[in-house]
Amino acid sequence: MEEESMEEEGGGGGCEAMMDDQNHNNWGAGGYGRHLLGPAAAPLGDRLLRGAAAGPPAGPELPAVPEANGVLRGCEPGGAGGKGGAGAIAAAININASTSKFLMNVITIEDYKSTYWPKLDSAIDQLLTQSPGDYIPISYEQIYSCVYKCVCQQHSEQMYSDLIKKITNHLERVSKELQASPPDLYIERFNVALGQYMGALQSIVPLFIYMNKFYIETKLNRDLKDDLIKLFTEHVAEKHIYNLMPLLLEAQSTPFQITPSTMANIVKGLYTLRPEWVQMAPALFSKFIPNILPPAVESELQEYAAQDQKLQRELMQNGFTRGDQSRKRAGEELTYNGSSACASSRGYR
Repeated sequence: MEEESMEEEGGGGGCEAMMDDQNHNNWGAGGYGRHLLGPAAAPLGDRLLRGAAAGPPAGPELPAVPEANGVLRGCEPGGAGGKGGAGAIAAAININASTSKFLMNVITIEDYKSTYWPKLDSAIDQLLTQSPGDYIPISYEQIYSCVYKCVCQQHSEQMYSDLIKKITNHLERVSKELQASPPDLYIERFNVALGQYMGALQSIVPLFIYMNKFYIETKLNRDLKDDLIKLFTEHVAEKHIYNLMPLLLEAQSTPFQITPSTMANIVKGLYTLRPEWVQMAPALFSKFIPNILPPAVESELQEYAAQDQKLQRELMQNGFTRGDQSRKRAGEELTYNGSSACASSRGYR
């Protein structure tokens, strides 16, 4: 009977001042407990309100001492038969358990150094040393997840520093190996090193996309791919360009001393690393990269023709013939020469 009268007083009094937020949630003293813990918390909120209005309950009261899990010891909302109080405590314990689980997922700097970076270090090693077409037994999903977690836990700066240091050490080893290469293998080995590194960047940059987006682009105002290309330029290409360029010019003067694909890869790669290197050999770069030289002019057509004839003579001297000409149809060469002459005459009018 006493509880019923207290409930009527609580219901008619002004203790439950109700406030609604923009989502119309009940933020009153009792309503907040219901909103947070669900229906099971209603007896707990009501009893706290009634206890504040009616004074301390009969019998000895236990002091409200916080436990380690965040639950107040001594705040027993219900008696022995208080089902609502037990449900409210269970809900509160569940909330605290979720909080503890979140706190357990915090990655300390020691965790990063002992667990997360070793995984990234091993994956980067394999990517930097793989050959085209090789299968790499790593989980891209796992590496991507490691990077994401480290960025979320504020380890981006340390991870970026470790990545740059890791790749710098690798490139210094590559540079030393090139310095020890004989001249006849120098071009081929430089081509392998350049292609291998550029291929590795196609995997490394996407794996570190979260670090690039939320640290490098935001705080450093740079791009990860540009930074990694710059590393190859500084630690490999700049150290070897003055040894490499004379060999390339020599190989150009001797047809097919190296394969055309190798020459094209190196020239295009050097242009990507540093476009101003074009000035070292404009004629060489112009054979693989358009618009390097000034546009052709009509007054130099005879010079262009002389260069083509010289190239044909050099090819024939090195054993390259024009092939079997006996299967041409009768009059075909005459017709071709006649049409060329007409076109040439029209061009000069």
